[in-house]
Amino acid sequence: MRYLLPALLLVALIAMLMLRGYVHSEIQADHRVRPPAATDQVPKKILQGGPVIDTRDGRTQSLRVPDHRLVLTFDDGPDPKWTPKVLDVLAEHDAHAVFFVTGTMASRHPGLVRRMVDEGHEVGLHTFNHPDLSYQSKDRVDRELSQSQLALAGAAGIRTSLFRPPYSSFADALDNKSWPVTRHVGSRGYLTVVTDTDSEDWKRPGADEIVRRATPADGKGAVVLMHDSGGDRSQTVAALDRLIPRLAGQGYEFTNLTEALGAGTTGAHARVEGLELWRGKAWVLLVGAAEHTTDALVIGLAVVGVLVIARFGLMLLLSAAHARRVRGRDFSWGDSRRGGSRRGDSGTDGAAVTEPVSVLVPAYNEAKCIENTVRSLTTSDHPIEVIVIDDGSTDGTARTVEGLGLPNVRVVRQHNAGKPAALNRGLANARHDLIVMMDGDTVFEAATVRELVQPFADPRVGAVAGNAKVGNRNSLIGAWQHIEYVMGFNLDRRMYDVLRCMPTIPGAVGAFRCTALERVGGMSDDTLAEDTDVTMALHRDGWRVVYAERARAWTEAPETVRQLWSQRYRWSYGTMQAIWKHRRALVDSGPSGRFGRVGLPLVSLFMIVAPLLAPLIDVFLLYGLVFGPTGQTVLAWLGVLALQAVCAAYAFRLDREPLTHLMSLPLQQLLYRQLMYVVLLQSWITALTGGRLRWQKLRRTGAVGAPPGTQPRTHWA
Repeated sequence: MRYLLPALLLVALIAMLMLRGYVHSEIQADHRVRPPAATDQVPKKILQGGPVIDTRDGRTQSLRVPDHRLVLTFDDGPDPKWTPKVLDVLAEHDAHAVFFVTGTMASRHPGLVRRMVDEGHEVGLHTFNHPDLSYQSKDRVDRELSQSQLALAGAAGIRTSLFRPPYSSFADALDNKSWPVTRHVGSRGYLTVVTDTDSEDWKRPGADEIVRRATPADGKGAVVLMHDSGGDRSQTVAALDRLIPRLAGQGYEFTNLTEALGAGTTGAHARVEGLELWRGKAWVLLVGAAEHTTDALVIGLAVVGVLVIARFGLMLLLSAAHARRVRGRDFSWGDSRRGGSRRGDSGTDGAAVTEPVSVLVPAYNEAKCIENTVRSLTTSDHPIEVIVIDDGSTDGTARTVEGLGLPNVRVVRQHNAGKPAALNRGLANARHDLIVMMDGDTVFEAATVRELVQPFADPRVGAVAGNAKVGNRNSLIGAWQHIEYVMGFNLDRRMYDVLRCMPTIPGAVGAFRCTALERVGGMSDDTLAEDTDVTMALHRDGWRVVYAERARAWTEAPETVRQLWSQRYRWSYGTMQAIWKHRRALVDSGPSGRFGRVGLPLVSLFMIVAPLLAPLIDVFLLYGLVFGPTGQTVLAWLGVLALQAVCAAYAFRLDREPLTHLMSLPLQQLLYRQLMYVVLLQSWITALTGGRLRWQKLRRTGAVGAPPGTQPRTHWA
């Protein structure tokens, strides 16, 4: 069930885009124009006859419009810009016309079809996708007709018996390829209407020339071809405004086709009811939904484009500023004057923080990893005590630690109560004011603790984020997470450090001032992201939260898609919970208000909104590959990928990581990123529907050992 709703939403989105592509003639469109063929199979009376061809019920009949009758016909609409102007001119001069609409345009602009019918004009079919029917099978011809009728039923509640083939001209242009189509269309109950007077307005020769070409000779009747769509029709509108009064002065009437043909010709329209009517309404409704969905997606794509570029720009600029600042020769975290420790005196040497540290290791069923974790701490070059809090493990985690017999390592047992409770239990047992927290699957380098606590030389600092790295990066999924950690997490932390609104101290490697934790009530179990929750609370309490790039820790990342899904689902949902919990910071004053009006919007935009909208880049990539323009689409996507590659390469350079893993970046964007999108979407759905998510334990393998070259030390607290 966890995958069902996101999958259904994705299918619905794809369906809307497919429908949009179909009604924009991007699917099944065929704009080939066939060269003329022989005419020996076409009856001479048709070739030499009028512009209306009746092959219904086995007839072969040609009809002409009587003298001083003019039937104005408009092809390819309705167009939202030009059709209303044409209708306005016709209404001004009390003239009627026939509009040969395509099903695609009628589906997209049903209101204009209704206006045509309401104002007394006739509507005919011009196929659905405007293909040359001479190339098509009978099934395709029938489909073009039936789908167009469906659009008319939904738009105006009518059926029509008038049809004009695309790319047609005069009756004498019929040949051995188009004549069978005409007969087939007649067998379906349609009058085929071509033309005998072509205004050639599509050439845009000027309004006066259009009027001249549309005027019949010697008062003869005519079917005049004009267009209300397909480009700039301003000359057509201007010509129409001159043509009607001029010919009306010569005694012409501007009527519908069936009125002009007179006796023996029934009206073109028939009302539809029942299921056919509701099928049409449903079709028009779906097309409208697809249009609005696509419009919304385009807006969303513009928003995400701005957010992505803004985020990358900020990351590059502010990360560079952070690196220059903390790597400068004269940089120091501040003086060490901050009073005595709660549990002992602060021992410092100048600006260096040398006082001992309590390292808390919450553990639940970490027997496969815990030995590597604890032994890595024995290499620490900073005085520490280690407290392993066994949270009701059933796999002998506590016995494993006790069996190691390591000095300054204590095990505290409790019934299973969750990670926040385990950390609070550890805080209650800690002897020192500086607290380092790490996960039971993480290993530290010898300098990690020392580097992690140096920012506490600044008394304003309440918490420090370390540099978490993926230890099991040899698999493809591990390499993808490695890219994400270096680029998406650590580069972000540099940016947030400069902006003073870092949202999360990572659970794998973070340090806190115990007095700061006490002031915010310790670790809370209100959310599933206790690390984000407590970090936001510290910001609101006025503490600084900084990033220590040299405090590296190696953590075991999920090795299967299922485990990755569980972890990121919890992270995403927990982050949303934390943002919602601290929403009052938006209206607070002081440090809380600053974080609320700077930090919360940035975190929401960059961690929730932008990732949620980012799939639109890939959706439109697929849309462009299928429907075109393919070349421009590929270039745009490659441009986004290049921007990401630049940021990733810079992040790897800052972290002094080899660039070899970036070879998998394109594949990560196509596959791994999609999984993260669906995870975030599911988190949104869970949040909006009021669902509850429980902590989910990941299975560990113990694949991450102690960093190479490290040796146990005895410099312990």
